[in-house]
Amino acid sequence: MGKITVEQTKLIYERRDELVVVEAYGKDCIRCRCTRNNRISDENWTLLPPKEAADSLDCTIERTDNYTTLHNGRISVKIELVDEENSWSGGIITYYRDGKRILRTRSEGDYSMKYVHTEGDHYQTKVIFNANPGEHLYGLGQEQEDCFDRKGSTCNLLHYNTKSAVPVLYSSLGYGFFWNNPAPGRVETTKNHTMWVADSTYQADYLVYVGETPAEVLKKYCDLTGYAPHFPRWAAGFWQSKLRYESQEELLSVAREYKKRGIPLAAIVIDYFHWTEQGEWKFDPKYWPDPKAMIDELKDMGIEPIVSVWPTINPNSENWQEMNEDNMLVRTENGQYGTFEFYGQQTFIDPTNPKTGPFVWDKVKKNYYDYGIRNFWLDEAEPEVHPQQFGHLKFYLGNCAQTAMIYPYFYSKMFFDGLKEAGEEEIITLTRAAYPGTQKWGSLVWNGDVISTFDALRMSVKTGLSMAMCGIPWWNSDIGGFHDGDIESDYFKELIVRWMQFGLFCPVMRLHGARKKTKNQVDKHPGVKEPSGGDNEIWSFGERDYEILKGLIETREKLKPYIWKYMDIASTEGKPIMRPMFFDYYNDRVCYELEDQYMFGEDILFAPITEQGCTSREVYLPEGSWVDVNTGECFTGKQWIEGHAQLDQYLAFVKEGSEVGSVWNL
Repeated sequence: MGKITVEQTKLIYERRDELVVVEAYGKDCIRCRCTRNNRISDENWTLLPPKEAADSLDCTIERTDNYTTLHNGRISVKIELVDEENSWSGGIITYYRDGKRILRTRSEGDYSMKYVHTEGDHYQTKVIFNANPGEHLYGLGQEQEDCFDRKGSTCNLLHYNTKSAVPVLYSSLGYGFFWNNPAPGRVETTKNHTMWVADSTYQADYLVYVGETPAEVLKKYCDLTGYAPHFPRWAAGFWQSKLRYESQEELLSVAREYKKRGIPLAAIVIDYFHWTEQGEWKFDPKYWPDPKAMIDELKDMGIEPIVSVWPTINPNSENWQEMNEDNMLVRTENGQYGTFEFYGQQTFIDPTNPKTGPFVWDKVKKNYYDYGIRNFWLDEAEPEVHPQQFGHLKFYLGNCAQTAMIYPYFYSKMFFDGLKEAGEEEIITLTRAAYPGTQKWGSLVWNGDVISTFDALRMSVKTGLSMAMCGIPWWNSDIGGFHDGDIESDYFKELIVRWMQFGLFCPVMRLHGARKKTKNQVDKHPGVKEPSGGDNEIWSFGERDYEILKGLIETREKLKPYIWKYMDIASTEGKPIMRPMFFDYYNDRVCYELEDQYMFGEDILFAPITEQGCTSREVYLPEGSWVDVNTGECFTGKQWIEGHAQLDQYLAFVKEGSEVGSVWNL
């Protein structure tokens, strides 16, 4: 049966083999930690301190012989000594929003089965809730799947290329849930239960928070994990990238061509293997003989250079011995360093070690920053280990069976700290993985090396919306997809246009990919390590596509003030610019079922075409009056319409009377 003790705004429940602490954690928020150990850990991982002190909260305690309830503003939590509904053993925890039940834990078998010993004082730990009929759930990060509403699905909590597990959910019942645990595991949001599992952990740790609107709930989550910083103005433009520019002259020739054609270019990316060796963060002088002159010329053209940095390293690196001896590398529990095969066995730097950041930043500053480079691409940020046997890996913070998911957080933080120390105020880093809190380090997440197909485009739309509901407002995808794009095929020429239209209405518009080489393509640098793929500039796909893509970039330029406005809102209020339909229209039940159209800020509704050969689709218009950007026709909302868009058109609607309508001369 156990006992419940009250300490100010905290309930402590103890029984044989279980200790639970439930407490108010800022306004309208409850934190719960439970363990089979005798003490609760105070490790917060990426969780920030509550904004409001405990003694300033509107909290009350209600006690009876069978239960104790803590009320904290709009949220309440009750711990039952005896299960009032099933007359079984106690320990049931129920959460309420404005007096209505939103979550209730359940036992599946003996309660002690929540804890299965793994090693030391760590256990596979489960927290199980009853399923709520009719509930919609959104979040859990990104992966390539046709699933935006997570209800009825399962999700493995781990990272790999194309997947970032961000263990956060928003419920249509008006609450948010944050699983504060970097251990690999899984979550099942199925019809019979919602179950969170950490495969090996000291304790379960989660937070439940409520609000009146989706925006209020997301803001509370950002209070818990941080807000994106100020968005750099230049970053709202068009970014050019490919796999890869092999030399300084090749990169400059592309930048000069954009300038010659009068096409606005915000950034150009210097991708991987421009370096001398993995784990040596510097240009190879054979192909990049004068980085300072290159950067100066790019800046004179108004183009920001972005340099790819990998966390891989091997014994051939000049930095290996010092980093290895000082434990600044990810170690293995058994055997030697090899955790990733790519031009030899590699391992990864360990950014969770406080010594690693300053050491690596010193190299980056000398070899990149001092030339004028201020922006970085943090690839391989999961990190990409093979095989994914996390218990074999050791971070400074502990064995990866308990910590693996936290890597991208510290990887992003490492560069943010270095840039801040160097005096930078506007920081943005392109990053291939995310974890709760990475948004506050200026992390611009993309969804990894997805394939160049219409299916991947459709799934990328849902990916971006999922990440938005995880408090990560800076997001993008490789326009055109990454793998296997054939620039001579009609399929890809259509795909690149439809994907570019999607990119127009994404937080960042970035063209990238490993295109197939054409039959007549000449290798510019025979024998170079990791040679380039096919061309990937907007003039590479034929004259028809060139004119369309050029027009989209010009529209993006006109949208910049609108984008800046909403990126500033994201930095202060947590509202993403790319947002699901229900975010603003939360009283419209139809909007909770819309997975392939979305709002871009409050005034633009975009319905991407993601099917080959398609020139029409159904679009739902919510409450209000909406103007078609193609025809200027105005529609009254709360109805479905059939929208039409030839390849050189896209389906977007602007609120009648909105200033942004001037972009389309409405």
